[in-house]
This record gives sequence, structure tokens and C-alpha cells, in this order.
Amino acid sequence: MGATVDWLRTSTPGLLVLCGLAIAVLLIAIIKVKLEPFVALLLTGLVLALAAGLPVAEIVGTPLKAGESLLETGFGGILGHIAVIIGLGTVLGAILERSGGADVLTDKLLRVFGEKGAPVAMGLLGLIFGIPVFFDIGIFVLAPLIYVAAKRGGRSLVLYAMPMLAGLSMTHAFLPPHPGPVALGGLLGVSLGWLIIMGFVCGIPGFIAAGIVWGSYIGKRVHVDVPKEFVPLEPNGTNGTTEVDGSGGTTVLTKTPPSVALIGAIIAIPLVLILGATFGYQLLDEDSAVLQVLTFFGTPAVALLITVLVAFYVLGIRRGSTVQELSTITAESLKPVGMVLLVVGAGAFFGKVISATGIGTALADTMSAAGLPVIVLAYLISCGLRIAQGSATVAIVTTGGIVAPLVADQGYSQMAIALIAMAIAAGSIILSHVNDGGFWIIAKYFNMTVKQTLQTWTVLETILSVVSFAVAALLFSIFV
Repeated sequence: MGATVDWLRTSTPGLLVLCGLAIAVLLIAIIKVKLEPFVALLLTGLVLALAAGLPVAEIVGTPLKAGESLLETGFGGILGHIAVIIGLGTVLGAILERSGGADVLTDKLLRVFGEKGAPVAMGLLGLIFGIPVFFDIGIFVLAPLIYVAAKRGGRSLVLYAMPMLAGLSMTHAFLPPHPGPVALGGLLGVSLGWLIIMGFVCGIPGFIAAGIVWGSYIGKRVHVDVPKEFVPLEPNGTNGTTEVDGSGGTTVLTKTPPSVALIGAIIAIPLVLILGATFGYQLLDEDSAVLQVLTFFGTPAVALLITVLVAFYVLGIRRGSTVQELSTITAESLKPVGMVLLVVGAGAFFGKVISATGIGTALADTMSAAGLPVIVLAYLISCGLRIAQGSATVAIVTTGGIVAPLVADQGYSQMAIALIAMAIAAGSIILSHVNDGGFWIIAKYFNMTVKQTLQTWTVLETILSVVSFAVAALLFSIFV
């Protein structure tokens, strides 16, 4: 028995077996036992740490000093990096939603692209509005606008929904301030500026292939009518009102909606500030006063805070809203954020344990011997976790924790690490099926059976994943 334990804790094959068993236990806890991912990740991490023979003081600290323990540094390190960003990003999305920004963008895009180009317009709507808005919130806000477009065109709801969903999924998986990319920035030590750049570079081809090409193809072959219980009314041009069903998804605006240019400018503010700091760091001297200014305002938390304050004023105060009303919107939007942060924190702790056990080094040795590039390994691990347990966020933070030790000492550039992050993000969205909550939201909101959802949405996510990874892997092979 002692020899077996020593083998598990000290040899490369043993550490790999231990890691595999830990991940298997994690998946069983989430899938079979239906344990909340936050609890499952925390429990599995603690059990793995004990099984690997790590000292208790290293795992949880002592009664007098716990600040340097794996538990606290695992949670604290990542949450200190992402909590403010995710919180501010959520608030910004809520303000844009309540302002009528989605209605305005939809109406403008439909006028520009016309009836035949409506599916492309819906894809761009999802792409633009998806930058500051969480995936599921984006569906709730944009679904009634898809119904309007389908009613206008008289064609299948699938034709209009798939491009929009591809846009939302691409931004959610690849671009900050969404939880997955932000978490990867902290786990892998890569700037959000590089993640934004590589997110667009890798994600846009996937969006075109999955949303525009596949969406147009399958939309002509799977016919779905607008649900009868939804009676969409087009934005009337005077008060921006859009009627949804009466189940709490209604958004009613009593003021003149903002302009498209204003909404676009607000969405662009954090991207411009963050990218300004990223490029400034590459081009300017470290002691430059200009670089200090760019760095301060381009710090993601500061950039998003500025954007939120601008949105508060131009979309709220200036249009007659009170500070109390804005505070109410802020409080409501932040309610779902707590569980997201807990899952990310627990995933980071799990990854910290993996690093401390030496499993990361064992994986690196095995990978080197097999000749498997780190970017391919990262993608395959993320794919496996996504397919097995359904949550993209869990797949991202768990894979990020496993892969982080593999990239830490390799001297990779920020661009290379960002491409590895894109591979993880791409793997986290592959093959959405019945264990994914988003699968059921889409089936419900777009009036599809399980079979139709598998034919349309599941294939879309797989195409988006594979094409985006292919772009990341190609760039990695060329520039690394």
C-alpha cells in the first residue's frame, strides 16, 4: 500500500493517474451527483491536495496564519484580478440594456442590410451587443428582436437566431470582460489587451463560419416558427418600447432611445483604453509620462469604471434618470455575479493544487516526450471538460489551472500565451448539448425541439470552436 501511495505522489505516471482520478471525481460530482460546481471544485481540490501528500499547513494554513495557504492564494489571487472587472462589466451591460441600445442597433442594422441581409445584421447585433453583456442576458434581451426580424422576413426563426447566437457566443468565450477570458488572463499571466486582440483575430473567422455560413445553410433547412405565446411589437420609433412575453422579460423604455453612434462609442471606450495601454507598453519607454497615463487609464478596472460612469451620465442622468434608479439597476444586475466568482475562485484553487503537487511538471514532461504542442493539449483538455460537464466557465478555469504550470517557465511571449488562452476558450464551447444550461435556454427561447437544437446550435458551437482553434494553432505555429 505504501509503495502504491509513493508511486502516485512521486512518479510521473502516478501523478498523471492522480490528476486523472481527481478530474474524474470532479466530473462525477457535477454530472451524476448534481453537486454545485463551486462546491465540487473546492471539495475535489482539497481531496487531491491531501491525496498528493501536501502538508496541511500548505493547503489551508494554520490557525494563526492562513494568508499564504493554497486555499487563500488560490481564491484571492484570481478574484483580486477579476472581481472588479466582471462586476463593472455586468453593470455596464445592464445600463446599455435598459437604455434601449439593443433596439436602436437592431433597427439601424436592419435598415443598412435590408431584408435579405437581415441574418447578417442579427449576427453583427449579437457580436456588438455581446461585448458588454453576458451570454444568457444577451439572449433574453435580443430574442424579441429576432422574433421581429423573423416576422418581417417570413422565414425560419433559425435563420435569424443562429448568427445572433454565434455573435454572443464568440464574445462570451473570447473577449473580456466576460468571466472566462478574464480568468485566463489571471491564470496564465497575460494582459487583457492581448486577449482582446487575439480574441478578435481568432474569434471572427469562427463567427463567420459558424454564424453566417452555417447559420444561412441550416436556417434554410430547419424551419421553426416564432412562438405563438410571443407577440413581438417592433420598436415604434418614439419611445423605443419592445413588448416581449409577460413573464418578466419585458423591457419598457419611456424615453427617446439613444443613438447608434452613442451606444457604439460607449462600447468602444474600454476597448480603446485597454488597447492603448497594451500598445503603449510595446512602443514607449517605461519611464515615459505618457505611458504612465495610458497604463493608469488602460488598467481594465479603471477603463470599465470610466465607461460605467460615462454610461450613467449620458444614458441615465442626462436623460432624466435619478441616481436611485441607476443604483437599483446596478444592484439587480450584480445578483447573478456571486456564483460566477465563486466558481472561478474554486477553479483557480483546484489549479493551484495541481501546480503544487507537481502534476503540471509531469504533464509537461509527458507532453514533451509525446511531441504534443501545449496549445493542442490545452484545447483537448478544455474540450473534454466542456463535453463532460457542460459549463464553459468550469472548463476554462480548470484547464487554465492545469495548463498554467506548463507555460510559466517556457519564456512564451504575451502573444503566444494569449493564443494558448484562445485555444482553451475555443475548447470550452465545443459540442454544447443537454448538460449545458445554455442549450435549454436556446431551445426554449427559439421554439426548437431537442433534435432541432442539436442540429443547429450544437453544430454551430462545434464549428465556432474548431475554426477559432485552427486560427489560434496556425498563428502559434507561425510566430512561436
